[in-house]
Amino acid sequence: MVSKTRERLIEVARQLFARKGVEHTTMLDIANASDKGRRTLYTYFKNKREIHQAVIEHESEQLVARERQIHASALSATNKLEGIIRARFEAMLTQQPRGMEQLSLRHFLDSNRIGKAKKLAAQKELDILQHVLREGIDTGEFDPKQTARLAPLVILLAHAVDNPIAKENLEILGYSGEIAYDRVISFLVTAVISKDQ
Repeated sequence: MVSKTRERLIEVARQLFARKGVEHTTMLDIANASDKGRRTLYTYFKNKREIHQAVIEHESEQLVARERQIHASALSATNKLEGIIRARFEAMLTQQPRGMEQLSLRHFLDSNRIGKAKKLAAQKELDILQHVLREGIDTGEFDPKQTARLAPLVILLAHAVDNPIAKENLEILGYSGEIAYDRVISFLVTAVISKDQ
């Protein structure tokens, strides 16, 4: 069982990374904000990269849990699909820490570890998405041909709009992240609906 102290440290780090940026948050900042000493912090995490990894893993687990909850609900496949895509996009709006566009070379060298955590979560998300798509085909809600095209598109779009540069380009065009996400979600869901519906 994960200790409450470790969970508290992860949550405090997440809030600080979002507010100050990863590069501008120190281990001492995390220790002070969590009302724990540096010794306690270093008992759980060797360095800032390790706690950053834990934050990403925690956020990924929460997203997968939310998507599983949507999948297990009594909603129609169409509503499940919209809910899962929306949960993914909302996570992107809330999880991108400030200052991510200014990360150091050391962070990018360490991104392989972070990438593995995200890849594992992405595979779980893809499995859930594929179950919902199959359910939609079985119930006649989704067109099989269009549905086959959707899964890779959702993954591609999720990674593309997760990029800080993409967000800046959307803002240049006059779209907030929320408006752009709503339009993308509507397009994706509408694209797979069976013409017989």
